[in-house]
Amino acid sequence: MLESLFGTVNRERVLIFLCAREEGYPREVAKFYRTDLRAIQNQFEKLETGGVVASRMVGNTRLYTFNPRYPFINELKNLLQKALDFYPESERERLLLNRRRPRRKGKPL
Repeated sequence: MLESLFGTVNRERVLIFLCAREEGYPREVAKFYRTDLRAIQNQFEKLETGGVVASRMVGNTRLYTFNPRYPFINELKNLLQKALDFYPESERERLLLNRRRPRRKGKPL
């Protein structure tokens, strides 16, 4: 949807993922979209170089979030949120579901 604006579909995927979940790491994004890990890593690196995202280490994982010091962060988030509203309902729900660990055994649905 925004690939013509951002240049590549993978950059759009990274930004939409961060907009929906507020933070993420490359392997998680690549697995979610079933795409090449290196392509996603390249987009995170380019966005970090441009100052759009910031990263921090959590254990052995580099976790990325939007850079709060980026001058156009509010406008970018508003644009991404608007684009997210036009995504199919099933994909939007998958994006917004932020489970990081498995459900406890025996817990009712």
